[in-house]
Amino acid sequence: MSLFALIAALLLEQLRPLSSRKYLYRLLSSYISFFQLHFNAGQHKHGKIAWLLAVLPLLVCAVVTYWLLYQVHPIFAWAFNVLVLYLTMGFRQSSHYFTDIHLALRAGRLDEARGLLSRWRGIPSHELNAEEVARVTIEQALIASHRNVFGVIVWFVLFSVLGLGGAAGALLYRLGQFLRTHWGIEDRDEFGEFGGFARQAFYILEWLPIRLTAMAFAIVGDFEDTVYCWRAQAASWPDSEAGILLASGAGALGVRLGMPIPQGGLPLDRPELGIGDEADVGFLQSTVGLVWRSVMFWLILLLLLTLASLLG
Repeated sequence: MSLFALIAALLLEQLRPLSSRKYLYRLLSSYISFFQLHFNAGQHKHGKIAWLLAVLPLLVCAVVTYWLLYQVHPIFAWAFNVLVLYLTMGFRQSSHYFTDIHLALRAGRLDEARGLLSRWRGIPSHELNAEEVARVTIEQALIASHRNVFGVIVWFVLFSVLGLGGAAGALLYRLGQFLRTHWGIEDRDEFGEFGGFARQAFYILEWLPIRLTAMAFAIVGDFEDTVYCWRAQAASWPDSEAGILLASGAGALGVRLGMPIPQGGLPLDRPELGIGDEADVGFLQSTVGLVWRSVMFWLILLLLLTLASLLG
């Protein structure tokens, strides 16, 4: 059932991308703002209480809804899983930026590619040359594909195995990511230590999925280079968890990522990740192939596990 829910959600999102997701984000922003307003006293324990009060009731609702629907008929519970996956998972959430940047670079429209990348990252990118635009775009795509797809899949499957309904797992991961983004920013003085627990919680939620994603990159890409880059380079990235993802992706693709880029008129020092060639337009298409091969790998693995369970 979990496998077919994943396949259905992926197909549905490809055939009919959710155009109203921004409205869901607005509702969710209003929801978490309530807890921030009433609990933010700048201390770690207040952030912990606010996080638990914001997340746990939604998880309980998701689990209870799944089981009530399952008691009516399993197909209703399956449809609920598909709906939640459709709302929380998907390539199309940011893939239009990637596609448009790819097309702009192929056509030689560097200024257009820079503008698209700036809107995607939320950081001005007008100082980047074509190679740097391609390099940073690949980095963004690897992170987005993990957080919009692979991380959701891992927690969906874990909760399904535990018998809690996969929808709650997908919801937990995306809520953790959302709260990390909004509360866990370290340089906002008004938050103090309030966002500390959001950072810690998302680190825990990311620990297993990011390593499974790196393993998938190794299996469907260049295995030896992926393992080497993971072990030798990941820890040098400022965010070591993201470093695992980017280093393994660079190794799987045979491309060099990271490295200094200009930002605000000064060079932004970043360690080099990966071995091989410099990034160019061709590697953008290779990145798409790597992500889709990884998706197919996990779906095939889930199919085999499902068949083994049925036969057992």
